[in-house]
Amino acid sequence: MTDHKTRSHSSLVVDGMERAPSRAMLYPVGFTDEDFKKPQVGVASTWSMVTPCNMHINRLADDAAKGVDGNGGKAVIFNTITISDGISMGTEGMKYSLVSREVIADSIETVVGCQGFDGVVAIGGCDKNMPGCMIGIARLNRPAVFVYGGTILPGCHGDKKLDVVSVFEAVGARANNRIDDEELHQIESKAIPGPGSCGGMYTANTMASAIEALGMSLPGSSAQAAISEDKQRDCERAGAQVLKLLELDLKPRDIMTKPAFENAITVVIALGGSTNAVLHLLAMAHACGVDLNLDDFTRIGQNVPMLADLKPSGKYSMAELVEIGGIQPLMKELLKAGLLHGDCMTVTGKTLAENLAEAPDYPDGQQIIQPLDQPIKKDSHLVILRGNLAPEGAVAKITGKEGLKFTGKAKVFDCEELALKAILNGSIQKGDVIVIRFEGPKGGPGMREMLSPTSAVMGKGLGKEVALITDGRFSGGTHGFVVGHITPEAYAGGPLAIVKDGDEITIDAETRELTLHVNFGDIKHRLALWIQPKPRYTRGVLAKYARTVSSASEGAVTDKYLD
Repeated sequence: MTDHKTRSHSSLVVDGMERAPSRAMLYPVGFTDEDFKKPQVGVASTWSMVTPCNMHINRLADDAAKGVDGNGGKAVIFNTITISDGISMGTEGMKYSLVSREVIADSIETVVGCQGFDGVVAIGGCDKNMPGCMIGIARLNRPAVFVYGGTILPGCHGDKKLDVVSVFEAVGARANNRIDDEELHQIESKAIPGPGSCGGMYTANTMASAIEALGMSLPGSSAQAAISEDKQRDCERAGAQVLKLLELDLKPRDIMTKPAFENAITVVIALGGSTNAVLHLLAMAHACGVDLNLDDFTRIGQNVPMLADLKPSGKYSMAELVEIGGIQPLMKELLKAGLLHGDCMTVTGKTLAENLAEAPDYPDGQQIIQPLDQPIKKDSHLVILRGNLAPEGAVAKITGKEGLKFTGKAKVFDCEELALKAILNGSIQKGDVIVIRFEGPKGGPGMREMLSPTSAVMGKGLGKEVALITDGRFSGGTHGFVVGHITPEAYAGGPLAIVKDGDEITIDAETRELTLHVNFGDIKHRLALWIQPKPRYTRGVLAKYARTVSSASEGAVTDKYLD
């Protein structure tokens, strides 16, 4: 495999007399004379000991490199960053979380572009790794396969299965004296037993499933345990497959088309996935030059049922979905029902329909994925709201278990910490709408996830009694009556900026409206008097992010205004 077609980038770096200095630099890192004739595949590893989600990915990167090297290519492993939402949640550090998506995308683009790699295997473990990898892959548009690092196994306390959200909700339960200090310690020390991403249909598992449905992972990649022979084989196959994609000249933007994104949205809805999928899919589509917008989620959601009884709103973990076959049987059923575009190309070199032709059925008696004619919810749980409080849109996660409409009086907080303090000290009462503002992409900056407040609400037993709205976003572990991604955000002068304590607010999932019950004249008057706060950061990465980031309704991307 030495032809120029498969080495269109690396040949510019290492071929010819004048490139002798480049070759000289590569001998010490393991290149032989024969390696210079092979296509070079960059293996982007998100390994670090920052978080259990990624602590094993160095070994998976070695497996992917083995797949490349064993099939006629030359693998070069390099690292990018990861951060941990679960550790930083509820702190100032969480403002760097969404920023990390852009850093990951930028760093992959930078290394691959600089080094002249012909193809890419990217391995992601935690939430932002996955869209970050995919944005970088889309920008580069070189043959690539994404590999999910895999899900964690559940923790256990007594007869109860645990995950990280169990700990956040235990904090609320402790604040309400429903458990004692020893019980809280038992839960926190047992919830996370080893490597892998958070175990429900939270953001990591949601995005892994979306990327598989998009066609950019090998079949089955999204539903494998982090520590398993299946995941090792997945990595080796991914390494080998990039070389086949080079021969086929099949690039990411050939795969990541508008219909493929529609497939990803459909699978996210069927699985009851995270609201973050809206933000990340919009950003990935932008990187591909695909015109995807909030209205596409509404259009698709009207016809796609929610079928998965998975955490956080359901009973089961991702590890249990793995045991019954993952998402391939679900996708086969969605395809039969005409809800997926079967002619979309995938990284296998085959269409989605061809990939699913041999997919198994779920075993009889399983309770995790409901039949299409007996859905948990007949349409999407991801509800795009508009109205005088969200003129450019907002994203609600409403499974129906919380009800479909909520009206209450506003309790307004200008940051997450103040809201959490009020929830824990009992200041929030039945019928309140908690408003957390100045937490958007520009205003935070960084659009923090509100898992600490929403989990405290659930732990306090108020999940059906109060609502929470924000221009920030939510963890995939959030459940309850919640609305995020409100745009325009408060910092940009959106109506959320002028809401006052006691104002009446209605969230209506049926009419898809978020309404502030204040007349138009009063809203206009309040906005005329409003003064934008000074930026919270004026130097460093958060300041750069705040100055370049687009609205959440556009995916919160940092190169939108370069178009």
